[in-house]
Amino acid sequence: MNTSTTSNIDQALTTTRAIRRRLDLDRPVPRAVIDECLQVARYAPSGANRQAWQFLAIDDPATKLAVAELYRHAFDQYQARLTIGSELDVPAEARRVLDSARFLAHHLHRVPVLVLVCQDGRPPLAAGHPRLSGYYGSIYPAIWSFLLAAHARGLGSSLTTVHLAYEREVAAVLGIPHERITQIALLPVGFRTGRTHQPAARAELTGRVHWNAWKEDGTDDDRG
Repeated sequence: MNTSTTSNIDQALTTTRAIRRRLDLDRPVPRAVIDECLQVARYAPSGANRQAWQFLAIDDPATKLAVAELYRHAFDQYQARLTIGSELDVPAEARRVLDSARFLAHHLHRVPVLVLVCQDGRPPLAAGHPRLSGYYGSIYPAIWSFLLAAHARGLGSSLTTVHLAYEREVAAVLGIPHERITQIALLPVGFRTGRTHQPAARAELTGRVHWNAWKEDGTDDDRG
């Protein structure tokens, strides 16, 4: 085992965080850098190796504004449902994330590049359909690869899906054939500011790892 390679990979995986506030809104991101990240993303695995992904990068100010307005409408509706009329009903950590998401929603039009990740076809509509997991599982690895590549180049981003409440409207703005192309996620991309190389706080795995059978009592090991 190459411990140096393992360490570098582990560091990238544990420090690639959702960046919403700490994006440099005034520093342009060269198209060549976005292209490099997309080149990395295309090596991600996909079901039956179909590679059915499509990427639409947006850096035109007027187009970003049009998409951002729809995003804000969707976010306002999402926020209203989440807070149930009062942010006091939201736990502290969730409030912190909500504040960060609100900042992004109100500044999305200023983010240097928006990358809209799409996939050929439309997903199965029935919940629990055996192909549903495979459909989305064939695109999310490419999204994660893009985020890792962006992180390695000093960029920050976050995986957002809020705008999908207005997927048809966004499709109309961008000329996307909605009937045969599904929007999966919108990635706001900019250079990072501040310290962003620390791992995020995450829950421990105690009680979440099971060997050979599910154990409701929180034990995670049957090895004695």
